[in-house]
Amino acid sequence: MSLERTAEGASGSATLTVDELSARVGMTVRTLRFYAGRGLIPPPVRRGRVGYYGPEHIARLDLVRELQAHGFTLSAIEGYLERIPADATPQDIALHRTLLTPWMRDLPETLDRKALVRRTGRDLTDDDIEMLVALGVVEPTPDDDVFQVATAHLSLGVELLDLELPVEAALAAGRIFTEHGRAIAEELTEVFRKTVWPHFRDGGSTPEHLQQLIERFKPVTIQGLVLAYERAVGETQRDTIRRTSNRPKR
Repeated sequence: MSLERTAEGASGSATLTVDELSARVGMTVRTLRFYAGRGLIPPPVRRGRVGYYGPEHIARLDLVRELQAHGFTLSAIEGYLERIPADATPQDIALHRTLLTPWMRDLPETLDRKALVRRTGRDLTDDDIEMLVALGVVEPTPDDDVFQVATAHLSLGVELLDLELPVEAALAAGRIFTEHGRAIAEELTEVFRKTVWPHFRDGGSTPEHLQQLIERFKPVTIQGLVLAYERAVGETQRDTIRRTSNRPKR
């Protein structure tokens, strides 16, 4: 199904001229026409010589802006939108935006080295910075001594500095968490898309309600991961003790 057919089917709700759409979404007319030319939004509904836009155009433009805020390139945005059915309702498109809600408590903050020292309340050696980078709390930028900092986790990073762990251990642990964390995230996302989302969508839930659900789902998921990790560590310790006790004595 083409985007053009979607626009035709929504003719009754298309009431905005391109200038009105521009004011509504905060984008220039030139940008809107560029996006339309790239197929990011359906063509306007024509009534005579005037084209009109409706809720489906607004929903897709809001999604484009959300994807841009997450750092997606225009090509990546095009690929993402291609996977959304052309006959998707504005509500369905809004649900895609909801699923893009950041899960980190705070977005990374850009700090230079002096500001980072002030924030941590301690002098930071090059080794300290290397450790914070290994822990994933600090990320270097192309500018010297300027970093992207996960400020919500900075105090934890400082506590780990006091443990004086080998940086190799932090890097190895980081690789483990990244690898398994990504696998968990992908599998949970599939559960949400295939089970949770259809359940609430078919029940007539609004995007706002689903947003609230995700916000409540975050801490529950994190606590579930912590509980599973604690149990796994306990089981691993018991297995280690059993293997050690069963070894033949020399």
